[in-house]
Amino acid sequence: MNYECISDNNSILAYLIRNSENPDKTTFITPPDLNFQAGFISYPEGSEIPRHFHHPVERTIQGTSEVIVVREGACIVDIYTSTKELIASRPMEKGDVVMFFSGGHGFRITEKTVLFEIKQGPYPGTDEKERF
Repeated sequence: MNYECISDNNSILAYLIRNSENPDKTTFITPPDLNFQAGFISYPEGSEIPRHFHHPVERTIQGTSEVIVVREGACIVDIYTSTKELIASRPMEKGDVVMFFSGGHGFRITEKTVLFEIKQGPYPGTDEKERF
């Protein structure tokens, strides 16, 4: 597998999934108890995903999970513990994905870069962030 779970004291901080990750069968990367799920769903040619909808499920979520996809360019992601200590720095390039679950993070842009971000909403404004 070409992905990495970065954790601190059994607390998952982030998953880094490389563009080269391409499993032949359905493979979920995140454990089922995380508040955000990610995996690869693999289908053979000619198969179909049946029509469906998801029933309303009430969930209680604390914090904000984020997904960042490098659409173009390159950067270095810095991942911090909940006590603001740098625990990992990893290069990222086009097609790489990082998922954040706890702790802190930042990016150092090494060339012109476009990032695509997905996170839980609604967005309450910048008061939900603490810069350090």
